[in-house]
Amino acid sequence: MNKTRVENKTFTKEDYTGKNLSYTDFENCVFSNCDLSKCNVSNSNFMDCRFVDCNLSILKFVNTGLKNVSFNGCKLMGCDFTQCKDFLLSMTFVKCTLDYSVFHAKKIAKTPFTDCSVKEVDFAEADLTASVFSNCDMQRSIFQHTILEKVDFRTAYNFSIDPEQNRMKKAMFSASGIGGLLDKYQIIIE
Repeated sequence: MNKTRVENKTFTKEDYTGKNLSYTDFENCVFSNCDLSKCNVSNSNFMDCRFVDCNLSILKFVNTGLKNVSFNGCKLMGCDFTQCKDFLLSMTFVKCTLDYSVFHAKKIAKTPFTDCSVKEVDFAEADLTASVFSNCDMQRSIFQHTILEKVDFRTAYNFSIDPEQNRMKKAMFSASGIGGLLDKYQIIIE
């Protein structure tokens, strides 16, 4: 199938709910206040793109490239990032809702998550090396056999991580967050 190419374009208040945008390459584009929920962007590429205040919930990312893509103030609930292309995968998340999303077994080292809701997100077997979770609510997120080396959790909260089940060398935590590393022992920390 032939691909459509879109460059240097700004999309504002567009409604693509449930639409098919597959086989499209977007380069240096901005999506502002757009609704792309349940949209199909399979086999598409986003390079140097920004999403601002968009709804991208349950977006279909099958074989999709996300290269230097920033999400700011976006709703990304239930997104399955496991099907994204690994090549040059690079994202930033600021003030986003990522609840119920899946990053299972993805290599997303050095990914910044800032002021995000990261509840019940599946990070099992992912490589998060040197990522930063700044002021993120991580309630019931899954970390199992996850590479968490040099990850900064100092201002993250509500996480529960088993140090015996994850690689955590030089991961950073605040004194108040240490309890999230001891949950499995059901001890009381005051």
